[in-house]
Amino acid sequence: MTEPTRIPVTGENGYDVLVGRGLTGAIAEALGSGVRKVLIVHPPTLGARAESLRAALGDRFEVLLAEIPDGEAAKRVEVAAFCWQVLGQSDFTRSDAVIGFGGGSTTDLAGFVAATWLRGVKLVQVPTSVLGMVDAAVGGKTGINTAEGKNLVGSFYAPSAVIADFDHLETLPRNEILAGFAEVAKCGFIAAPEILDLIEADALRATDPTSEEFRRCVELAIAVKADVVSEDFTEAGRREILNYGHTLGHAIEHAERYQWRHGAAISIGMVFAAELARLVGRLDDAAVDRHREILGSLGLPLEYPAGRWATLLATMRRDKKARGSMLRFIVLDGIGKPTVLQGPEDQLLYAAYQEIAS
Repeated sequence: MTEPTRIPVTGENGYDVLVGRGLTGAIAEALGSGVRKVLIVHPPTLGARAESLRAALGDRFEVLLAEIPDGEAAKRVEVAAFCWQVLGQSDFTRSDAVIGFGGGSTTDLAGFVAATWLRGVKLVQVPTSVLGMVDAAVGGKTGINTAEGKNLVGSFYAPSAVIADFDHLETLPRNEILAGFAEVAKCGFIAAPEILDLIEADALRATDPTSEEFRRCVELAIAVKADVVSEDFTEAGRREILNYGHTLGHAIEHAERYQWRHGAAISIGMVFAAELARLVGRLDDAAVDRHREILGSLGLPLEYPAGRWATLLATMRRDKKARGSMLRFIVLDGIGKPTVLQGPEDQLLYAAYQEIAS
């Protein structure tokens, strides 16, 4: 068996991301000897695996399960309140722990619950999707959605460990893997061009969880996020580059009532950001075309309906990435060279949107 890769997130809230296969034993190690009770937060689709995990941990810990809805439906205050109720009725103390076992929405919700119960209990994230492994579970952002927008309520809360076990990807639908690869590609565009090279060389192998190319892409993406988060845990500076494609992407998710996969929305957001950068003279035609070719090769969408612009603009102005009413976009001065475009005029934004409008 190939040895797991350990990717450190350093800084005051340091922890390791462990990448590999057969890592169930590492979960117990991450929980440590001081923990007595553990709550595994999981979606219905992982009920059987959650039971298996409970059995594996049962000789060392008292383990409870909390089943939450699939997808973005999990990220509601009512679901968090349900988890708090389980913790309270089971007498969880500050020496106990929460495991987020699922995709990005599950780890976001589990992290928020851990951060808020008794003002913080131990958290171990066990992402089971590509998106969770390279993005949601790494970095310490936790949150829930409201009627006004995505992730407007949340906290920065570091896990004790992230266990990225590729065994959990074996039954993941192909479209989920491809959607998750939008975040992998994002890391390629902002910091790790080798990812883009691997996708361009053979998109099928790059997105095959059994291939070495897949593992390399995922590890590179995690390393990008770990490096940025180590320097800027609370998004006071450099971490903002991880929002590439997210300003418009989050607005699309809101417009679609969170029925779209995150990666699909972010794909369109990245093409929009590339077109915006081209209009202001920061990105050349070849780099913009490369966005379309790479994201298209992953089967991700590149366009959005023309008539939705007014709604999207209003939502972006409420987004947490805006400063006052001033919009900020991460754009590229070239592949691997992210920067901030602050307060672009509405006419410029509209012109960029016309390039992706269907």
